[in-house]
Amino acid sequence: MDDVISLVLGSFILALAVEHYNIHRRLALNITLIFCGDPLNPPLLLLGICATTAFVSMWMHNVAAALMMMPVATGILQRLPSGPTRSPHVDKFCRAVVLGVLYSAAVGGMSTLTGTGVNLILVGMWKSYFPEADPISFNTWFFFGFPLALLVFFALWAILCCLYCSRGAGPALSAYLDKSSLRRELQMLGPMAFAEKMVLAVFSMLIVLWMTRSITDDVPGWGALFNGRVGDGTASVMMATLLFIIPNKKQKGEKLMDWNKCKKLPWNIVLLLGAGFAIAAGVRSSGLADVLSKALTFLEHAPYLVIAPAVCLISSTVTEFTSNNSTTTLLVPLLIQVAQTMHVHPLLLMVPGAIGAQFSYLLPTGTPSNVVGFTTGHIEIKDMIKTGVPLKIAGIAALSLLMPSLGAYVFGTNEEM
Repeated sequence: MDDVISLVLGSFILALAVEHYNIHRRLALNITLIFCGDPLNPPLLLLGICATTAFVSMWMHNVAAALMMMPVATGILQRLPSGPTRSPHVDKFCRAVVLGVLYSAAVGGMSTLTGTGVNLILVGMWKSYFPEADPISFNTWFFFGFPLALLVFFALWAILCCLYCSRGAGPALSAYLDKSSLRRELQMLGPMAFAEKMVLAVFSMLIVLWMTRSITDDVPGWGALFNGRVGDGTASVMMATLLFIIPNKKQKGEKLMDWNKCKKLPWNIVLLLGAGFAIAAGVRSSGLADVLSKALTFLEHAPYLVIAPAVCLISSTVTEFTSNNSTTTLLVPLLIQVAQTMHVHPLLLMVPGAIGAQFSYLLPTGTPSNVVGFTTGHIEIKDMIKTGVPLKIAGIAALSLLMPSLGAYVFGTNEEM
């Protein structure tokens, strides 16, 4: 059990509340209306759908974000013709939307600690291996993860526009995607109910608490009031608890959330995180860490600028065949030993290894969110490979560029350990 696990539980309960009250659907319809353009601009609409998914994925697990946004995306695509009569422009746009949603969910998840289990495993292992060092807080990660995710996101959008948004797509799609039908659908949802407003308010309060717990050395944030006894998990659980107290004003005595609505909590991820921390402790206490360290002495004189992209490439290749979380759990302890052998700051290798494990873009089995996109029937494996390879290269390049520059500033990797 760890603060990280509390963070996951609280975040998932909030994500389930967002899903239960259909807030994601209202958000998606509004974004589509804004980005639709007049006349219809397919690259702009694609940007809107992808940006919405990435934003949602920042605040909840990327699989949950993909599961929530895929029905919204396919709902937009249902307005388009299907079958053999469908024009190539429409067919390509459908592929772009589905690929955009599943990859945006992965990219958005990189930017915050709660976006994916990989970031949480990394933070937990850092705390476990280096208890004396400053822990990686929510906003520390955000200051590095968000610019990285932004670079990879725009690379994704550019790749999808080049491959799937041909010049004649606008006129071909405008007959089926008009603003009046989107407005009608939004009107059918009616005005925002009290329950929706309260869930949004609780979510916003949680984001503010995460961002202000630990700000800078000069401005310590509200966490300083508790002498370091609170973590991001404390805020997460506190806000989730509010959902069980605030009434939803639909039926007398009914609250925003109850335990029946929480039955879909992904306990497998909670157990996987716990197992990762247990393995990390086992590697250290059994002496395996020292054995690995001695076996890796040949890397001592290797230049960091070669090692970082190599670590990211290895991690992103392994993750195509095992889950992102498993890849991180296996590789991070090894990378800590490599870093100590090379006499570099451990985070300079731990971060590329963990983020590389999120670049599972080539196969449907790489991550559950890939499966979500693949089961829509709009894309094939060749589409994933065609988009995934340049996206993976862009991701590795962005990480290799940002880690020694922005990463050194945010994580303080120039300081002595």
